[in-house]
Amino acid sequence: MVTASLIVAALLSWIPVIWEGRERIARSDWTLILLAALLMGVVRKVMMMFGLSRTSPIDGSIIATIVPLIVLVVSVLARVDRLTTRKVAGLIIGCAGAVAVVVTSDSPSHEKSELWGNLMMITSGCVTALYMVFFKPVVSKYRVTTVLRAIYTISALVMLPMGMDSVIDSDFSDMNAKLWAAAAFVLVVPTYLPNLLLNYSLRYLKPTMSSTYTYIQPVLAVALSVAMGLDRLHADTVLFALLLFVGVGMVIKSYSTNK
Repeated sequence: MVTASLIVAALLSWIPVIWEGRERIARSDWTLILLAALLMGVVRKVMMMFGLSRTSPIDGSIIATIVPLIVLVVSVLARVDRLTTRKVAGLIIGCAGAVAVVVTSDSPSHEKSELWGNLMMITSGCVTALYMVFFKPVVSKYRVTTVLRAIYTISALVMLPMGMDSVIDSDFSDMNAKLWAAAAFVLVVPTYLPNLLLNYSLRYLKPTMSSTYTYIQPVLAVALSVAMGLDRLHADTVLFALLLFVGVGMVIKSYSTNK
């Protein structure tokens, strides 16, 4: 699924060339583009897909909300942001909530979550944060479609040797219409489209602000998972999620609101 989704994303990324034409990327920027492809295209996708297979939709989506905190830490280390008392307090509270979700994943009440699955989701979040901070200059320099075309083409070429055997050996005849529909959704929707929107947002917003919208994710995940019977909401999960929300809320409130 990882290999196939990256191949589909690469093919989709070439469609805008029809009406936009090709845009040249400076030779000096290709090192960053290559790193972005390996991080965002390969590592993030692998960690997210394998992580989701080993954790519950609710726990996975709550862990994803730690991204704004990681963005803040990376921004401070990269000297594009600075720490304040409120930010430090928010970091401590938010990280406590995220750690609690991971630690309790092995408890009997969380039978659909595994520790390794949640750690993979955290790794995916860390990669996203690194991309949002360090690759914003490249995203702002070129058309978003140009950047994604380079990233996904390289990612697909990297994953092809590793995943082609699995694609060829899969028994597609054993898949029913429901599985085909689910596979088509995974291949087309969650890869290219969200990253297209993420990169557009990075052109106009600070990485910290762009990352805060991940808070829509657990709300939708809880509603859909419970409604579809994929997961159930635990009292401790609600408490840890509130800790995360409060922590990131404190970080966001520490920024002055400019028009």
